[in-house]
Amino acid sequence: MRIHKGDRVQVLSGKDRGKTGEVIRALPKEQKVIVAGVNIAKRHTRPTRATTQGGIIDKDMPLPVSAVALICGKDGPTRVAYKIDADGNKRRVCVKCGEDL
Repeated sequence: MRIHKGDRVQVLSGKDRGKTGEVIRALPKEQKVIVAGVNIAKRHTRPTRATTQGGIIDKDMPLPVSAVALICGKDGPTRVAYKIDADGNKRRVCVKCGEDL
């Protein structure tokens, strides 16, 4: 998966198309990501020992990784490519401009 925790992404499809946010969590086995402030669902929870107060809670739900694009500082939303530098380290680069992400 080419998108990691902490990346800034833009949603490409769905009800939240065009919104941007930071990836809170990546779920590689499911090929999904959770983006802050995007794809929010209302969850009805009852009071437990961990959460003393119940009620309706807003929860960020996972999005398919194919529905988001990484944001390059120069070009905006872009795809990700990999390049190996002289030291043998693998780097993520922007497909449009070739700069490191």
